[in-house]
Amino acid sequence: MQRLCSVQQKISCVFVTEVKDESSLKRENQPFRVLAMESINPKVCEADLHNAIPTEKVDGTCCYVAPYKGQPYLWARLDRKPNKQAEKRFKKCVHSKQEKDFVWNVEDDFKPVPDNWIPAKEIHQCNGSPLPDEAGHIPGWVPVEKGNKQYCWHSSVINYEAGVALVLRPQAEDTDISEVSLVQLCDLLEQTLELIGTNINSNPYGLGSKKYPVHFLVPHGIFPIKNLPKLRHSDLLSWFESCKEARIEGIVWHCKNGGLVKLHRHHLGLIWPLPETHLGSQPAVINVDLAKYECDFQPKSLFAVLSCMLGQRMEKLKDIILDGV
Repeated sequence: MQRLCSVQQKISCVFVTEVKDESSLKRENQPFRVLAMESINPKVCEADLHNAIPTEKVDGTCCYVAPYKGQPYLWARLDRKPNKQAEKRFKKCVHSKQEKDFVWNVEDDFKPVPDNWIPAKEIHQCNGSPLPDEAGHIPGWVPVEKGNKQYCWHSSVINYEAGVALVLRPQAEDTDISEVSLVQLCDLLEQTLELIGTNINSNPYGLGSKKYPVHFLVPHGIFPIKNLPKLRHSDLLSWFESCKEARIEGIVWHCKNGGLVKLHRHHLGLIWPLPETHLGSQPAVINVDLAKYECDFQPKSLFAVLSCMLGQRMEKLKDIILDGV
């Protein structure tokens, strides 16, 4: 499978978007909606979308694999956010449509982050200091260290002693069957992935249960979309509404120039999550073989439990049930 994405990048929407103020509707934690208009976003006109690779936008939490303590490590997404005073000043400037004139003081305006926090590679810097994006956040990462309860679900899919991760990916490029397998962390270096599962983003794919949680890492761009319609608002809206393959959170186009372009269901006024998703309803094969590893996997770990199901095929990914294994 071609590696499509290395570091997390800023993604532009394929269409021009408009912010709809819905504060009067008292939508919980979302006083506005971003909706796609019918015209193509000028920012992506030079991206050559017709020759880009469209892939499924997977709904989880973003992760990154990079060196730490002399070995490949999984890093969790942690954006550095402004403190209350700075956020208030920034929002006031945004609402007055003068955000371009806003000046940040990175040392004083932002909440502290752990000492091992690193900024994302793609963000702009000034005099060696990372600059906030248009939302007022500084995207970054923290290493997922063993025993950190805050990132326990991240830890469930990695084993640093063996240097492996539990990854969900297509079994082969020409099939519609997913495979849960072990991948060496060193083979994932400088890649971004999505952590999905029981305790992530309300579990849109229906994985596991509260008693027996199930989580996987999904490399970005790993699930290509076939037979996508033309890049017209009406055609894409119809596709999302009527096709079985379109029961996904959105589309991310991977362009030859390295750029990324997206379209979320919400941009078209469509709901997410759905009762039945394309990924969750696809067949899946368990290919977790621990025989060649000399380290001891904890008997109740996700690695050990899935290894007991080696070779099993599920009619649906969400049918991976760990009860009684």
